[in-house]
Amino acid sequence: MKKILLVLMLFIGMNAQAQEVYNELRTKNKQLVENPQTHGLVRSISQFKVDALNYLAIKMQEEMPDSSNYFLDRQAFAMNQYVTFYIQKLVQYNEMPQALQEEMTKIFMETSKDCPLFKDKDKELVLSYYNNGENITRFSLDTDWEKAYEIIQKKMEKNR
Repeated sequence: MKKILLVLMLFIGMNAQAQEVYNELRTKNKQLVENPQTHGLVRSISQFKVDALNYLAIKMQEEMPDSSNYFLDRQAFAMNQYVTFYIQKLVQYNEMPQALQEEMTKIFMETSKDCPLFKDKDKELVLSYYNNGENITRFSLDTDWEKAYEIIQKKMEKNR
């Protein structure tokens, strides 16, 4: 399990130029989802990323039609950082008691939920990953990823 998580961290830490972040992340993760050779855990994380990116683009088109591609790219990049940071923490907490692992996961879940970008009323959609205990990425789709990433870094610093 630890090796799988380390491989995940390597694949997740993608670099792309600022103007192409959204497209690069979406393309890369969509390929991973569609590839039958992809490990189930990687596919699950990639599916969350594709869904989060699609949700972000659709909601921005609906509610923020004048926003820039740069804003979309910043949100996409922050979402990727958030998920990567979570995977890193999963690896770090792997040898710790189950209660601490669950507490850490809950902090990530709540932070994503507590930082809505659109304040979407469709809670069934927005919390579809959050409420599904089978998913490794149990985060809200309606998240201001920049804000959430900043907050989670501070919370994890306090929990050292």
